Amino acid sequence: MQNTAQTLRYLSLACVITVGLVGCGGTTSSTPPQPPAPNTSAQQIPLQGDYISRATFANPHAHIPAQCFIETGGGTQNACLFCHTNGVAALNLGNNNPQAGLNPNIGDLQADYAFGVFDYPQVVNSSINPWINTLKPEVLKAAVAALGANPVDWDMQGYIRQNNWQAAFAKRAALGAITAWDAGVDSPFRVFPSLNPADLPAQADGFVRTADPAGSLYQDEHGLMTGWRAVNFMPYGIFTPLAGSVSGIYIRLPVVFMQDARGQFSTMQYKENLELVTANIQNRLTPDQTHYLGAASHLAIVRGQYPLGTEFAHPLHYVDVEADGSNPAVSQFPGTRAERVKEIRWMIKRQEWYPAEFGNTLKEESAPVYASRTDGWIENGTGWIIGGFIEDVKGELRPQTPSELTQCVSCHSSNVRQSDVGQNPVFTSGTGNTIDSTWALPRKLNGDAGWGEMNYLGFKANPEARINQTPGTLSTPEPINRYANQGEFRFFLDHVVGISLYGDMPATVDAFLAQKISKAQGYTQDWPDLTALIATKNVAQIAAAQQQRLTLIREFTAKGAYLDSAQRILPELFLPTRENALEAARRYREVVVTQRFDFGKDVFAKTPVAYQYFRDEANGYAHQNGQPYAIGEIITDRPINTTVGDFTYGMGIVPTLIDAEKPFSAGGTFVSDYVPLLAPK
Repeated sequence: MQNTAQTLRYLSLACVITVGLVGCGGTTSSTPPQPPAPNTSAQQIPLQGDYISRATFANPHAHIPAQCFIETGGGTQNACLFCHTNGVAALNLGNNNPQAGLNPNIGDLQADYAFGVFDYPQVVNSSINPWINTLKPEVLKAAVAALGANPVDWDMQGYIRQNNWQAAFAKRAALGAITAWDAGVDSPFRVFPSLNPADLPAQADGFVRTADPAGSLYQDEHGLMTGWRAVNFMPYGIFTPLAGSVSGIYIRLPVVFMQDARGQFSTMQYKENLELVTANIQNRLTPDQTHYLGAASHLAIVRGQYPLGTEFAHPLHYVDVEADGSNPAVSQFPGTRAERVKEIRWMIKRQEWYPAEFGNTLKEESAPVYASRTDGWIENGTGWIIGGFIEDVKGELRPQTPSELTQCVSCHSSNVRQSDVGQNPVFTSGTGNTIDSTWALPRKLNGDAGWGEMNYLGFKANPEARINQTPGTLSTPEPINRYANQGEFRFFLDHVVGISLYGDMPATVDAFLAQKISKAQGYTQDWPDLTALIATKNVAQIAAAQQQRLTLIREFTAKGAYLDSAQRILPELFLPTRENALEAARRYREVVVTQRFDFGKDVFAKTPVAYQYFRDEANGYAHQNGQPYAIGEIITDRPINTTVGDFTYGMGIVPTLIDAEKPFSAGGTFVSDYVPLLAPK
């Protein structure tokens, strides 16, 4: 049982933020009839969680994503930089730690596999790869077979076109107060986001309006406003069509940001405040922009921080390559976003942090998570509550477990000196490249193009495409990274030489590049067949081919050959074929039917090359038990520091081979100051 102080803390949390979202005293506007004020009388039960040790989880290190365990091709592939740099911290945005060598408490997470550790040796160390579904897909297949299921028999196209979001929302709506962030009723769906999929897609201005007065906050000239607004952004190399999962993102601010100085609802005022939030998160504020506007004019803008009460809703969809929003029979969503969702994710900012009060931080690795065992939410340790709902065996959405939610904290958190925050230490993780724990709004497209349904660079389906052909086109030009001063996708290709944070190159992309890159077409070499070389297990030849691929991909991007004449990314580099998309969905459904989410959500047809051992003797390492790795062997673990008393006792000690001293012109991939912000128009 919680003590009295903790109980009051959460009672206060439930009351204060609820009032912020539903308004104070039922203020109305001069627009046509307003919907009834949401009923908050039932919101009596505070959120109460438990302090839970990660040692009790099937995967105690769920906060270290599977991508972090890959090899870097001898330093030729650096996916690490897209999470671990000093750039955002140097700008004093959010409350990030520098993670590329400027904080001695963190180290350089591009240079070393220095995974943090807790309660070692009582708890298995974090340098043993726990993501078995990703590492050894045959183990997952065996678990599926043990259930008597045969994935070949599954109708995956029919499956991904079923709507499982609406039924889950109905469970939330049945609790009442569906415009509030917390239904306040003791139920597993009390914090399911109050975004009704029946109200989607958002309208042309990005706002989600509804026909249901009970689901709205006020009415403007275009309809009943829910407060939600869709965000269209440039994706990272994780939730992309080729990676097998695609996102929608929706933001909602508290009601005070929707009201003008007279306390009347105003969509124009709300737009202005949303633009201020965006400018703040994107480091575009002017010196005179110090406070929010209208009824929120008393609220100061805190650099790199969202205002208290900010919400995000994040549906994570299967990929349907016929879904571009034009045919509701396929999907109501654009951007290859299937009707079926893999997850519904949600966040609310419930506590302010003032980053200027903290210097280089040292988080407590052994701190427990604070989470609900039944209601699908967790604290991220830096001011946000994160909710998550995922498919059960039948494909219906259920609340996630604390161990599953800890995976969310891995990417949606920051760092803070736990001893200084006036609360019991709660585990936090975090990357160096989020801004106040978020990824999407920092990468929102410019202007009105960024306010609308996430459409994955304007995907348009080609109904005539065969099952093994590129399924459509893109209509949005490649966004430019403001600080790198080059195309964001080009920057990714130049440093990862792959299409996702796993550094993988699907067979369709590999074949496309082999067709485009050759000496006959003016390149220094032909695009090498790495797959064929892998089979030889010749380490020197494999290393040479990886270096050659890096050189050639940079020649390719320097020519602008990855773009069409309108500066749009070639669809062959961004979209899967229908066949590949359905097979990726089939593999993910293997995780669903086994409910093995603790062991990885990304499943490949076979173990990716990046998990195989191809180091030469000079740079090699052994298993933790001292047994040497065989060439081509799957990397299950890496050595750790076993010296008792050392600061890094139990932590990983293997270099990634990403050389911080090697310049880009010589084939270097280390980037200390990457910042995930786009250039203005």
